[in-house]
Amino acid sequence: MKSNLIRILMAFGCISALPALCFVTAGFVTPASAQGIPNVTVIASTVPANGDVNPYGLAVVPTTVGSLTQGHFLVSNFNSIQNLQGTGTTIVDVAPNGATRLFAQINPATLPGPCPGGIGLTTALSVLKTGWVIVGSLPTTDGTSATAQAGCLLVLDSNGNVAETFYGSLINGPWDSVVNDGGSAASLFITNVLNGTVAANGNIVNEGTVVRIDLLIPSGQMPSIQSMTVVGSTFAERTDPAALVIGPTGLGLTRSTLYVADTLNNRIAAITDPLSRTTSQGTGSTLTKNGSLNSPLGLTVPPNGNIFTVNGGDGYFVITNPTGDQTFKKLLDNTGNPPGAGALFGITNVPGAGLYFVDDASNTLNLFQ
Repeated sequence: MKSNLIRILMAFGCISALPALCFVTAGFVTPASAQGIPNVTVIASTVPANGDVNPYGLAVVPTTVGSLTQGHFLVSNFNSIQNLQGTGTTIVDVAPNGATRLFAQINPATLPGPCPGGIGLTTALSVLKTGWVIVGSLPTTDGTSATAQAGCLLVLDSNGNVAETFYGSLINGPWDSVVNDGGSAASLFITNVLNGTVAANGNIVNEGTVVRIDLLIPSGQMPSIQSMTVVGSTFAERTDPAALVIGPTGLGLTRSTLYVADTLNNRIAAITDPLSRTTSQGTGSTLTKNGSLNSPLGLTVPPNGNIFTVNGGDGYFVITNPTGDQTFKKLLDNTGNPPGAGALFGITNVPGAGLYFVDDASNTLNLFQ
């Protein structure tokens, strides 16, 4: 048992000169799970009163402002109560103790600006220090890729009201996001998965992009776009009858590197100088490929610099160190056929608590310790 615990702690970067960066708690080796998987605890259902399902996006609230509470989680739903993909309209607030409330229910008929196709909230969910919430929409009318449209980024105030939309130009099916937030200015990175995919009718096209959107956020005013730059391009993407669309998904950021979950190529890509580059680095360099990766979707980078991903193919959580070595894997979802397939999207690490993740097979927010 001792040697196994040491192996786990090393995988999480916890045996190092900086033990404070370790997020694994003292109770790590104590099995506790409502799903029958050791060390996985169900925090709350993510289904609001209108019945939306398929939680995709997950973000931690950084500051208390308006109706937002620091340390709470926001979860965006991709499907309606009819379980049609690209029709979910709600964002749910979940407290660490499992208490839930509706943060926003977005009416496509009353938007303050265009959002081509309507509302279908994606994994692209970020909360700014100033209380603005930015969420992606990749909408359909009937849950199929044939009706998917470009969507937009919706900017909500701290009380859940849509204040503006970012659309067109380099925004085409925003699928995931990560933000470098300086308060009065921020750089928002998004992946796009609809460039040429619908027309290709299920064939792979290498047109997926990663875009940096530089925002100015004056005190008391809405964010405004200062510039948009394609920092990554030619990522593989295609429509899919089960997943709607598959393409570059999870994003994780350090000061020097943007990591991208290149789902179809079963790899983690690294794009250098993401905050300052003025040109695309294409699909970047390959940090790691294959091995324990199985269609990686959600991605996050904790303070110790390891890259955390969850697999869309088999429900596993995988840790990769900054040199590209896959050091740890753990099953987080064993439902479905094959087990765990298509269940895991948004993830975030909370130091001192663990890895929080949404499970769209059970429509829950969960904690892995």
